[in-house]
Amino acid sequence: MPNEEGLLHLKNTSPVVSKRFHKVLIANRGEIAMRVMRTAHELGLKTVAIYAYEDRLNMHRYKADESYQIAPEGKYTPVGAYLAQDEIVAIAKERNCDAVHPGYGFLSENAEFARKVEAAGMRWVGPRPETIDDLGDKVKARNVANACGVPVVPGTDGPIEEIEEATEFCNKYGFPVIIKAAMGGGGRGMRVVRKAEELAESFERARSEALSAFGDGTVFIERFLDRPKHIEVQLLGDGKDNVIHLYERDCSVQRRHQKVVEIAPAPTLDESVRDAILADAVKIAKHVNYRNAGTAEFLVDSRGHYFIEINPRIQVEHTVTEEVTGLDLISLQLHIAAGWSLNELHLSQDRVSVRGFAIQCRVTTEDPAQGFQPDTGKIEVYRSPGGNGVRLDGGSGFMGSIITPHYDSLLVKLTCSGATFEKARRRMLASLVEFRIRGVKTNMWFLQHLLTNDVFMKGDCWTTYIDDTPSLFAVTKFRNRATKLLNYLGDVVANGCRIQGLVQKPQPGLQEPVIPTLYDAQGNVIDVTQEPPKGWRDVLLEQGPAAFAQAVRQHKGVLIMDTTWRDAHQSLLATRLRTHDMERIAKTTSHALSNAFALEMWGGATFDVAMRFLHEDPWDRLDRLRKLVPNIPFQMLLRGANAVGYTSYPDNVVYEFCKQARNHGVDVFRVFDSLNYVENLRLGIEAVRQANGVIEATVCYTGDVTNPAKHPKYTLEYYLDLVDELVALDIHVLGIKDMAGLLKPRAATMLIGAIRARHPNLPIHVHMHDTAGAGVAALMAAAEAGADIVDLAVDSMSGTTSQPCMGAFVSALEETESDTGVSFEAVQALNSYWEQTRLLYSCFDPGVKASDTSVYLHEMPGGQYTNLLFQAQSLGLGTRWGEVKLAYAEANRICGDLVKVTPSSKVVGDFAQFMVSNHLTGDEVAERAATLSFPKSVVEFFQGYLGQPVGGFPEELRAAIIRDAPRIDTRPGATMEPLDFDQLRRDLEDKWGPGSIRDVDLVSAALYPAVFDEFQSQRQKFGDLSLIPTPLFLTPLETNQEIQVQLEVGKTLIIRYIALGPLQTATAKRDVYFEINGEPRIVTVDDLSVQPEVKARVRADPKQKNQLGAPMSGAVVEIKVAVGDKVKAGQPVCVLSAMKMETVVGAPADGVIENLDIAINDALSAGDLICSVKTD
Repeated sequence: MPNEEGLLHLKNTSPVVSKRFHKVLIANRGEIAMRVMRTAHELGLKTVAIYAYEDRLNMHRYKADESYQIAPEGKYTPVGAYLAQDEIVAIAKERNCDAVHPGYGFLSENAEFARKVEAAGMRWVGPRPETIDDLGDKVKARNVANACGVPVVPGTDGPIEEIEEATEFCNKYGFPVIIKAAMGGGGRGMRVVRKAEELAESFERARSEALSAFGDGTVFIERFLDRPKHIEVQLLGDGKDNVIHLYERDCSVQRRHQKVVEIAPAPTLDESVRDAILADAVKIAKHVNYRNAGTAEFLVDSRGHYFIEINPRIQVEHTVTEEVTGLDLISLQLHIAAGWSLNELHLSQDRVSVRGFAIQCRVTTEDPAQGFQPDTGKIEVYRSPGGNGVRLDGGSGFMGSIITPHYDSLLVKLTCSGATFEKARRRMLASLVEFRIRGVKTNMWFLQHLLTNDVFMKGDCWTTYIDDTPSLFAVTKFRNRATKLLNYLGDVVANGCRIQGLVQKPQPGLQEPVIPTLYDAQGNVIDVTQEPPKGWRDVLLEQGPAAFAQAVRQHKGVLIMDTTWRDAHQSLLATRLRTHDMERIAKTTSHALSNAFALEMWGGATFDVAMRFLHEDPWDRLDRLRKLVPNIPFQMLLRGANAVGYTSYPDNVVYEFCKQARNHGVDVFRVFDSLNYVENLRLGIEAVRQANGVIEATVCYTGDVTNPAKHPKYTLEYYLDLVDELVALDIHVLGIKDMAGLLKPRAATMLIGAIRARHPNLPIHVHMHDTAGAGVAALMAAAEAGADIVDLAVDSMSGTTSQPCMGAFVSALEETESDTGVSFEAVQALNSYWEQTRLLYSCFDPGVKASDTSVYLHEMPGGQYTNLLFQAQSLGLGTRWGEVKLAYAEANRICGDLVKVTPSSKVVGDFAQFMVSNHLTGDEVAERAATLSFPKSVVEFFQGYLGQPVGGFPEELRAAIIRDAPRIDTRPGATMEPLDFDQLRRDLEDKWGPGSIRDVDLVSAALYPAVFDEFQSQRQKFGDLSLIPTPLFLTPLETNQEIQVQLEVGKTLIIRYIALGPLQTATAKRDVYFEINGEPRIVTVDDLSVQPEVKARVRADPKQKNQLGAPMSGAVVEIKVAVGDKVKAGQPVCVLSAMKMETVVGAPADGVIENLDIAINDALSAGDLICSVKTD
């Protein structure tokens, strides 16, 4: 049946439609307009909608049979259009309407408008104009109540216009008081005043709000009752001396005097009080021969009940009454307006009964965590609940809807019913959980807290319950994972991959690597989903660090550590390997390398790079991989007193870092110092000991012990003495860290053999890079000389600047006394995965194709070699790479021949690039040092921020470089004050939200404050990007390409990319169209290839306490200061109006207004800069 035929049937069979009553204009918008239309259509009536220009996209406009713009654009404000009485009446007359339904708010309680409607020959769907005069005005309503003998709250005898009258009342009755708009409701024009000094400002704001919302600034004052219940009675009269009640509603849950949750009937109201309230409500309505629907409102406390007012209109919360009585209030309104009596409607008091309970929650676009600030924007996702006992009344809630700051923040009314209050409550909670709204902030998390609070569950709430219960505001973060991931995928579609460190464009069309199959010695497939074999971590967990170390020492054979998950990709791929690709191979690795000493997978550069460039949380990486590999120890690189940073930190930061790392799964801590400075090492060692980790104290190797004449500082005796100092600190394992690959086979034999002879029970672990190509031979020599553990990388991730080849070493020692216990076939299986992975990451590969024996001259660490090559190319020095290497050696020489590993290697590298860029030789640097502007890292090194180098500083050069800067000649962190972690948490939660900061986040922020802030910003925008497969992380989707992203076990998103929209030149944005789980979805992204035509407003920097940002979106309606004015913190700067709510914005600090970036009627978004204050 076509729609027209359906509507015609409804009309022809309607008992209410007649020649004089067939078409109704709804003088309202949004939800209530839609509500009236639905019932009007059910009754066969035609509907006419009106709208302001700013409201032209609202759903009520096109749901009506006809719709008309109230006035030309700009004639009225967005709210003012709905208050334009003459224009609205003219539209109704011109379109031959028989009736006007005012809804609630706007003109619904305006007697003058009602008279104009009736004077034009139309029906007013509401009380008579004179009744509105008597009851719509709260002052007159009090007089009616007094005449009926109904108790009222003490208040002014009539409306007041001057502050002196308000002061006189307060002097007589005391505080607190409440100022109310005489006209209207919904909490508009209401202010509670508890102190005399707040009276004048609150009085002015209440009058201004009332005038803006209702066109009438009249107010009155009442004594404010503490903790009363707000009970209202639904009334219905036919204007023929017949009045009934439809029982009561409990509307006590409010904020800013606007109802948030309503319940019918009131669950805990005493029966005698209920009967008295119902009787008083009917008494007042009969006194004025009430016509149509209305609501009598009362406050109830321990001493009794007090009449407040009658709202002569339909209420927002009428839905709960409909659900428990089975009556359609809008239908009854229209019938009565058409002339029907209650008798003709078969309604009498004895025929009205209540069945069960109903609860209504107002879902609004407000942020309860920010004082219920209204939010604006586009709804990106709207997925509503449904089912038995679930009702939705909305008007602007749909995907793509634009929420503006012009109107009320109500998005949708959710009403749930049940046989008992508890059943209705549980149904409501389940519906809120099911609801999905994205793109704008809502109060749904707050409503969930409310519904699960003990006080609400007992039905004992009062009117200030929300303000009195801070626990309701414990923020629940909605993850919004799908939309955030779409934001990233859309950004890549529009702008390509923007991950820093690319040396070439990512190759399109690459697939995720295939996970290999493992076989046991008999050729059977190994099921890697099953628990892996026990490994060395089981020994550690069962026996503790000391016994673990001795078990390693007593083990027959050489153990290996796989560096593929950390140092290998740091050296080859700029540390860009993502968690996703490690996770995919993790279970296979737990079986293939079950006899490995450890997996090096954390710490060092991976920590900050994960946040800085990959937008991943390093702690999440650790947690996730630990669950997948329970049997193999995890090793991390700890830079002694520098933790995983590039500078010194307060001691308690290092201790806390080690504690958290151990708790989250790190077992072995390779503790080193970039200068072999024992005092820095000592701090790291003690921090690991306190965390109960395995202490692998490490000697960084440089020079050549076989050639003391060439390297007189780094002799065999030097290293043996250093080892003795470390052993005296009660370490578990000794690490030898050859950062550059300088350890030749003969040197390995000498060094390891001498250490073994001196310390026969000490486990020795050798790490080296393979830049020169002699790595496997050197490690073989080390093993033969007594090393217990060596570091290797899977074949395709080995060699050159990475670690020596695992397959070669494992194969060479098979079936010997030094057998590694790792299957060569298993290594080859892993290698097949990493071959594909390295190709996937080839866009980060700087192209070091072969060994480079010049490392014996420049001594550049392997990880730095590739990074410095990339940096040189970025700085335009790529063609001068040979010069850079020579300059590196020269910079090392004039620094005094350093141990070179992060961060000391960075000092030498920065120095080298500085020399090449400025065409300086070492001698020229020495001559001109007092006048040159050196890199910051070089200056801080010579100051002593990294510690004391072997043999001390070259003092003459040091003095010339640091000049008047302070010198540090002891451990840098020793004099630092402990970090106040509690204060840091408060600061971070102020910025990122209450409850949002974990203990590990505090550590991340302490080590890398700026990087952590940027990471948090990226995560808020894009979510957890580690969930996205790497091909999609690096390359844009193809049109109609469908992908799957697993959010968690059992939850998978199916995403299809549809199209990239045209450029919006004004904003330089594009819409990107997707389908997600079959539903259309649009995200808007910046096109970074162009500049917007419209200049964006300056944003306030939340870290600058002297900058004042807009607390919410809204229009500037009043400015109270000028540039140059002196202000006190909190002093009013301006007044913002949003959704008919005014907010006074106070100065952020004492000082002078330095700049004022606003004007009257400016539209601000939350966070836009209002002004800056120059402080003393």
